[in-house]
Amino acid sequence: MHEMILILDFGSQYTQLIARRLRELNVYCEIHPFNSIPAFDKALKGVILSGSPFSVKEKDAPRPDLSEIYENYPMLGICYGAQLLAESNGGEVAPAGTREYGRANLSFVAPDSKLLEAISVGSQVWMSHADTIVKLPDHFEKIVSTADVEYAGYRIRDKEIYGIQFHPEVYHTDDGIKILKNFLVDICGCSQNWTPGSFAEESVKSLKEELGNDKVVLGLSGGVDSSVAAILLNKAIGSNLYCIFVDNGLLRKNEFQSVLEQYENMGLNVKGVDAKSEFYAALRGVSDPEVKRKAIGKAFIDVFDKEAKAIDNVKWLAQGTIYPDVIESVSVKGPSATIKSHHNVGGLPDKMNLKIVEPLRSLFKDEVRRVGRALEIEDKILMRHPFPGPGLGIRIIGEVTEEKVRILQEVDHIFISGLKNDGLYDEVWQALAVLLPVQSVGVMGDERTYENTVALRAVSSTDGMTADWCHLPYEFLSKVSNDIINKVKGINRVVYDISSKPPATIEWE
Repeated sequence: MHEMILILDFGSQYTQLIARRLRELNVYCEIHPFNSIPAFDKALKGVILSGSPFSVKEKDAPRPDLSEIYENYPMLGICYGAQLLAESNGGEVAPAGTREYGRANLSFVAPDSKLLEAISVGSQVWMSHADTIVKLPDHFEKIVSTADVEYAGYRIRDKEIYGIQFHPEVYHTDDGIKILKNFLVDICGCSQNWTPGSFAEESVKSLKEELGNDKVVLGLSGGVDSSVAAILLNKAIGSNLYCIFVDNGLLRKNEFQSVLEQYENMGLNVKGVDAKSEFYAALRGVSDPEVKRKAIGKAFIDVFDKEAKAIDNVKWLAQGTIYPDVIESVSVKGPSATIKSHHNVGGLPDKMNLKIVEPLRSLFKDEVRRVGRALEIEDKILMRHPFPGPGLGIRIIGEVTEEKVRILQEVDHIFISGLKNDGLYDEVWQALAVLLPVQSVGVMGDERTYENTVALRAVSSTDGMTADWCHLPYEFLSKVSNDIINKVKGINRVVYDISSKPPATIEWE
């Protein structure tokens, strides 16, 4: 088992960013809700407490039992985590005179602090809190201050337990990575040996042990996650992996055949299944986004179940679930509100009677790509933009019909091909087109038209948890818009989506 840092999540918007920074430092970490602390084992090297939208002054503020951590592990409290440690040990936390939010500079740094080794007075940090520590417990000692926050950081005497009221995980904290590295290496003793290559090697070994000679079925999508999962499993169990690629009628133009050819060149055992008619039938008359997702999911399970049962004695279903899928399905106060159903998380109908194996469950999207490179998977697959499980079905607003799919496939093909031809594809994290149930008047030649509108969307992101719209060149957008209107019958208007996530989602449904 790999060395691990446990991150206890108190609901901060930055919790996942803490995890990403630790992974960038080649240290494995896991996020767990504060009210679901896992059993400790010898792999655990230290614990980080996240920030929170709660105040420690609130009656129902989260206050987990941290006694076992106090006695056995180094700990770093960030923002709320720092205030919780101070307040629960006899210190005093009070509302700040004004909300301390934004950039600040260090005015005092303890010269002998391990946590702040090589951090200078004047270094910029990022504050984001409404409460502040106004008195430290007697056995705590101040290690850092800013002009407005005297107790910006502290250490518990005779313990490797620290608290800081600023956020080292955000880019605005100049030396944040250095502070986190000091905690990981100098305080927790982490060896920084968790790399994509080591993950691949260890995953293949553990998959061999877990699966033995059992048969595994995997639904391939043509995307990064399922492709990397397939190669890991193929290295572990070889011909006992059975891959199924379902044409649900909602794929991109010519995608079914091109993806099948790619997979065959990778040495995978793949069966292509044409199930377009089943999916179109399931979607007839359906327009509600959530009902649509569930209809697509049920149709997929029905088709997949039929194909899986044709394989003698299959025991496992493999899925390309990744870490954001897992995190988005759990909140610090129990199951989170449903924003949209996720096609990978939540288990399977009992009738399938298969155990689940998820080789990528602990990885962020960019880590999946790095593992893929370690496995020598070609960039044509690794750099492919994310594509949703329900496919174009959730990019057609309202009822899905075969004709609407055909129109959107043509629009999507022009947009994606244009990005590739102009060298913009790799600068964009995800690009898509949406067919809107909006018709408008236009003029084509000497004729009046009353036809459909499509929205183009392109976003930049790291892992899809947050995203900003891409500022594509006007000349490019003009050319693509002109090509779509001239070449796709049924479209006479193109718009560009300039909303970010949050508040919008990347997909429209």
